[in-house]
Amino acid sequence: MERHIFILIVGLVIVNFVHFVAPEIVNKNVDRVIDLSTQLTKETIKITASDEAGKQFSKYQLVIPGEYHQSLAYISVKDARKKDMKVQKEVKNEATTFNVDFPKAANTQELFVELVYIQQVQPYPEEIRQSDKQFVKYNGLLYLYTPYKTTEQKTQVILSSSNVIGYNQTKPYTLSGSKIKYGPYENIEALTKEKLYIHFENQNPFMTVNRLERTIQISHWGNIAVEESIQLTHSGAKLKGSFSRYEFQKDSRSGQSSVKSYKTMLPASAFGVYYRDSNGNISTSNMNILREYVDLELRPRFPLFGGWKTQYIIGYNMPSFEYLFNEGSNYLLKMRLIDHIFDDMFIEEAVVKIILPEGCTGIKLKTPYAVERKDDGLTHTYLDTFGRPTITFTKKNVVENHIANFELTYNFSKILLLQEPLLLISFVFIIFMLAIICRRLDFSISTHPHKD
Repeated sequence: MERHIFILIVGLVIVNFVHFVAPEIVNKNVDRVIDLSTQLTKETIKITASDEAGKQFSKYQLVIPGEYHQSLAYISVKDARKKDMKVQKEVKNEATTFNVDFPKAANTQELFVELVYIQQVQPYPEEIRQSDKQFVKYNGLLYLYTPYKTTEQKTQVILSSSNVIGYNQTKPYTLSGSKIKYGPYENIEALTKEKLYIHFENQNPFMTVNRLERTIQISHWGNIAVEESIQLTHSGAKLKGSFSRYEFQKDSRSGQSSVKSYKTMLPASAFGVYYRDSNGNISTSNMNILREYVDLELRPRFPLFGGWKTQYIIGYNMPSFEYLFNEGSNYLLKMRLIDHIFDDMFIEEAVVKIILPEGCTGIKLKTPYAVERKDDGLTHTYLDTFGRPTITFTKKNVVENHIANFELTYNFSKILLLQEPLLLISFVFIIFMLAIICRRLDFSISTHPHKD
């Protein structure tokens, strides 16, 4: 009995000690920059946090309110040396918490946060005529939503135009051209929510890739073939009324928010590029080969207005030695999971399919971020016997920040490279043998005269 009481007392002492030394973190300074110049909301935050009692701490929490969690497409946290830090996600009903671990404990910590939100900038009004300008509205938070008290905070909002109809006028603030500066604000309580509303002109194209199907086919004969099937929607203000081709060509102000063309960046080693839709090849495109990438200007068959859709296929080849490495029978494929489609792109769902040569085993996939991997399958093409291993995975809410390399390792015996040539030789040999047999045998039907 005495032993149990002693253990209980020791436990209470430890709990009280931990509570006593627990750090009381305060955000001494918060600098926010919110970029609303495109269809995406890009927010960069510099936070200087410290402990009021001077204690050292190595953990910090970033909180995203529940109503904004679905809009968050990307988050990145770096330390004072601009190195990536480990972030653990914890989802709750009312909010999503990102637990950040600093590499070293200190009484003052500095971190840089980068956030990308989708669909926070919405067209308003939702429908416009062909000659009208496009206006959008933004609904966000004036203060950084944080579980810590903030001593001082400043926010700068970057717009796409100086034509601002309405916005928060919480003093102190200044509007200068296409920028709004809020603050400095002092002594903001933890978990404070105050809405930030801005209504302004934005003529930049609002394009959403509803579905991207990216197929990467690996050949050990020196080639990697990439093909992308893209379903695209103009997600800006919808066109009100009918479209007038005459007005569109006559007046340069007509269809200012429509998408006439856009640029896609392909790898520098890409060759054999093709661009087509359901009607066939689209010749209204220009390709410029640069040192670091291939600049491909795509021009759809018709200008895209709000609510209009299009679907097309783009494909190209690349030399495998730039992306495929091997040591004996062990192979490593290292290339981009997705590629650049257009500036400030937003992909609702990306489906990536990797087709490996026949006979690959021990396949392992490593991605730069979490993806949903589907069941592995087989793809049958010419000169195949039992099919090529195919790896498929998906990722939703993809933005340009997700452009990063994946790594795929597998085993492949080089003796299998002889399979296709041998099959081809055997096929030709059988054809010749059948031709020889047919030439030597007499299949004609003849009748001999009857002798009495």
